[in-house]
Amino acid sequence: MTSRKIINSKLKEAVDSVLPITIIVAVLCFFFLPVGSGLMLAFLVGAVLLIVGMGLFTLGAELSMTQMGNLVGAKMTKSRRLWLILVLAFILGLVITIAEPDLQVLAQNVPGIDKTVLILTVSVGVGIFLTICMLRILLGISLRTLLLVFYAIVFILAALSDPDFLSVAFDSGGVTTGPMTVPFIMALGVGVSAVRSDKQAGGDSFGLVALCSIGPILAVLLLGFLYPENTAAASETVVDSFETTLTVGHSYLEELPGMMGEVAIALLPICVFFLLFQIFSLHLRKLPLLRILIGVGYTYVGLVLFLTGGLIMQVRISLLGLVIGTAVSVLIALLVEFFVFSVDYSRTEYAQFEDDEYYYYVKAVPKMSIAVSDKQVKRINTRRRTGQRKRH
Repeated sequence: MTSRKIINSKLKEAVDSVLPITIIVAVLCFFFLPVGSGLMLAFLVGAVLLIVGMGLFTLGAELSMTQMGNLVGAKMTKSRRLWLILVLAFILGLVITIAEPDLQVLAQNVPGIDKTVLILTVSVGVGIFLTICMLRILLGISLRTLLLVFYAIVFILAALSDPDFLSVAFDSGGVTTGPMTVPFIMALGVGVSAVRSDKQAGGDSFGLVALCSIGPILAVLLLGFLYPENTAAASETVVDSFETTLTVGHSYLEELPGMMGEVAIALLPICVFFLLFQIFSLHLRKLPLLRILIGVGYTYVGLVLFLTGGLIMQVRISLLGLVIGTAVSVLIALLVEFFVFSVDYSRTEYAQFEDDEYYYYVKAVPKMSIAVSDKQVKRINTRRRTGQRKRH
């Protein structure tokens, strides 16, 4: 597939993602909630930037971040040193979260907490839980058990914490699932699990994002016990009014340089880490390395356009809905794991029998834990035995 076809494919995916919600919002604003023409134009310009930015970013993430995660994960697992794997996992979680642009935005909207303290707290939480994820993959620990235990701790701390910190904690958990963190963490899990040769290795590579999202929630909730009440109250957000088309263009041009700087700072730590890993361990050839660097360029441009276009879209999330949604998501995940991953439908058996009153039809689905009988065939060297008999 040529480069033009790949870019067109990514842009089509972005259009399919953004266009439906754009049409719904436009219809609502036109018929039910009238807004000024300037604000509507700003929204449409932002939608276009979102589409182009998302298309370029997904292309860049596929070329760079996914490859980085796979290469680094596989390489550090092959070292067979558990302490080294855990230390690198913590550093990667720390660096990639600091590089998350959404976290910078969240920290700026919580004036009661020092920006650096909040960013480091969230980053340390992700680093610790990414380390736990590596242990889970290498030791085969059940994802269900970890989710139940850590979410139980989250809800206990949530009941004791300040409501403002509760909001910031759950928001920070969502921030770490941003456009930078998810591709890298998932690719890292795939790279680490690829070293394992057992049947469950592929399934264990999933669930990293779910576990890593718990880390910042716990970290910020614990941070809340060190601050007085009402410290984490968010600052008020004011939506700008746009009178003319010139005002819309001027607003975006004002935000563009600052966004370019933030994205550059966001990408710098992970790029430096990868280049050091390349110099001392990976030693990739020029062509694969060039593809990754081109992917970083696409990622940079895509993130700048995506985040600049998203400035006009300010969404407030209900905390109660977030908590209920999280609980329902965990329940659905457990049901899917039970019905899909805990049984082997390929070995389904059907049985029927009857008694004096009823006919019974039974469908038996064996569990995954029941292993298929392993038959080993030993080969006997008949020629050698025949030769020995002739000698005798």
